[in-house]
Amino acid sequence: MKSRIFLKLMAIFAAVLILFSVVLGSVFIMLFRRHTLEINRNMMEEKAVSIADTISSFQEGKTGGYGAYTRFLDELAMAEVWIVDKDMNISARGLRKHLVNKDDIPESAERILSEVFSGKITYGQEFSGLLEVSSITVGAPIFYSEKVVGAVLVHSPTEGITQAVSQGLITVLLSCAAALLVAGFVAMLVSYRFTKPLSQMKNTAVTLAQGDYDVQTNVTSKDEVGQLANALDILSFRLREAEVNRENLDKMREAFVANISHELRTPISVIRGSLELLLDSTVNSPKETLEYHQQMFSEIKHLERLVNDLLELSRLQDIGFDLRMQEVNLCDAVKDSVRSVRPSVQKKEILIETVLPDGEALVLGDYDRIRQLIIIFLDNAVKFSNKNGSVHISLIKEKTYELTITDRGKGILAEDLPLIFDRFYKINSEENKEGTGLGLAIAKEIAKRHGAEIFVESNNFETSFRIVFPKYEN
Repeated sequence: MKSRIFLKLMAIFAAVLILFSVVLGSVFIMLFRRHTLEINRNMMEEKAVSIADTISSFQEGKTGGYGAYTRFLDELAMAEVWIVDKDMNISARGLRKHLVNKDDIPESAERILSEVFSGKITYGQEFSGLLEVSSITVGAPIFYSEKVVGAVLVHSPTEGITQAVSQGLITVLLSCAAALLVAGFVAMLVSYRFTKPLSQMKNTAVTLAQGDYDVQTNVTSKDEVGQLANALDILSFRLREAEVNRENLDKMREAFVANISHELRTPISVIRGSLELLLDSTVNSPKETLEYHQQMFSEIKHLERLVNDLLELSRLQDIGFDLRMQEVNLCDAVKDSVRSVRPSVQKKEILIETVLPDGEALVLGDYDRIRQLIIIFLDNAVKFSNKNGSVHISLIKEKTYELTITDRGKGILAEDLPLIFDRFYKINSEENKEGTGLGLAIAKEIAKRHGAEIFVESNNFETSFRIVFPKYEN
């Protein structure tokens, strides 16, 4: 009940209902009064015409009893009845107890008489002053031999009409009061049902502003308010997702710092130790000195490779870093990559089997990056293959291009498969002692920038990486 919008809605509903009642009552009273006057005038007109016709029959001698008839005109007509001749003399007065002559007739009333003597049936309120009460007068002509010889004036006070209108007004007021009570109760319910979800959304928004992203509005209506509540629930879900992502990003950042510190610390410690021994002249023989120099050179190359991989990964993850996108023939990229890994292939005496489709296999991409992607998988395949083993490469053209690189080595453990694309994650083995743990992470970013997907399957003796490229429609 303390909701401001609820009070505003109630005030608006009340103002509209009151205005509606006032307009309805005013129109009803106006129409009711007009209708009542119309009915009363028609009844008086019928009475006046009937009296005029009866008197006309007396004038023509068709019936008798004219005197008795005129004495009881007021009782018969249930109204004040006058019979006026052409000289404006009142020849019958009904129940009036004092005489009325033509000098007493108001000038304004002469219009009614003149219209009646012209043969018209007319009405007006000009006799009210003479009758000493507000009245309606209806005049009808009396004909004799098709000539107007007199006029019948029927007077009816408007007091009865006013009473009827007053009773109608009371009825309207009582009806409006009852309608206002019912409508007010309904308006209160409607206002409450309208403001309740708004209050829920307000509380949800306040809770979101306080950092609690698990809150929901619990509004299920299908109208615009429900749509707004649904949008607020989606916002809550998105904020919760963003919070989780932020927490994961913080954890990844901490893990990254820890990993890079570990990766840098080991070669730096080796280089420092070697330099200390050389500077202290602890190592004197040329052979030992050469070994330490070679060891430092190897660690420096490892550091260089690590830094280069970090820079490469950082560039690929930067959305502002643009690739040189153009038509790329995957067949050419595969052949070029195989040539690049030939030295390591020859060293381990590994056979590379390549199955490529006829014609071109065009995709939209950066040739150098796609070549880098293939080389990363080929290097891993050669690295983990047994000596005198084989690596199989196939490219299939269907709705998409599927490039599969398979080696027959030791395989990847099931628990390691979900982690192999994480930064700095590497399998501790003799074959991978020089790895930085960034190669597959770089490959994943290159694939993502080209709209490609990577799938991996492995068992105890075989590992397959499948890269699915979308076709290029030029």
